[in-house]
Amino acid sequence: MIGTQRHDAGVHEIRLDRTERRNALDTAHCRDLHAAVDAAVDGGARALVLSGAGTAFCSGADLDTVGDTDFLAALYGMLHRLAEVPVPVVAAVHGPAIGAGTQLALAADLRVCSEAAVFGLPTAALGLAVDPWTVRRLALVAGGGAARRLLLACERLDHDAARAAGLVDRVGDREAALAWATEIAALAPLTLAYNKLAVARLLEDAPVPDEVAAAFDACWASEDLAEGRRAREEKREPVFRGI
Repeated sequence: MIGTQRHDAGVHEIRLDRTERRNALDTAHCRDLHAAVDAAVDGGARALVLSGAGTAFCSGADLDTVGDTDFLAALYGMLHRLAEVPVPVVAAVHGPAIGAGTQLALAADLRVCSEAAVFGLPTAALGLAVDPWTVRRLALVAGGGAARRLLLACERLDHDAARAAGLVDRVGDREAALAWATEIAALAPLTLAYNKLAVARLLEDAPVPDEVAAAFDACWASEDLAEGRRAREEKREPVFRGI
């Protein structure tokens, strides 16, 4: 489930609470998170905090639904909404943020991370792909070197490596994230909305080359994707053939 809690100074906390799946995202949870963001902004939120219950921030996409068209639409609709809302979004990353969890943290404007935070995008180990927007945002936030380690080597970045790469804006727990969001919420709302919009439009909004879009679509239509799902179900290592 998705929980929302109002705090002082116009801070709204949106909390993933699916501890039995380590807060993995499926279609319904992506839609619920999207709706919670809309409701918070419509309700006058001046800053949002994303947090997770249990030991993980978000363990990724629920692999039982990851290949569904509805899931992809719900996931990317939610991520883009977080990036576009006219209020600052702070992610409180207290544990693993893997796959869609890393994407969720990247969709936030700022990240407060505990020493247990871990980031990863193991798409190449599963035959999946993240969209060009995620790749661009990752490179802008963490740099090209960290992006290549996450995407090409399926490397995981622990707290220290993520902090060195720039994925960690402040070190702390959920309370530290809420405290920072409270400070931010006291700043001028119109200026914050302009600053967020200007950064997005000036740095992130470039057309995606046709060949990049085609390569992304090819991953999701590939036999390798089907092999990755079969291997997971059969509890074996996948054998990818590049088709």
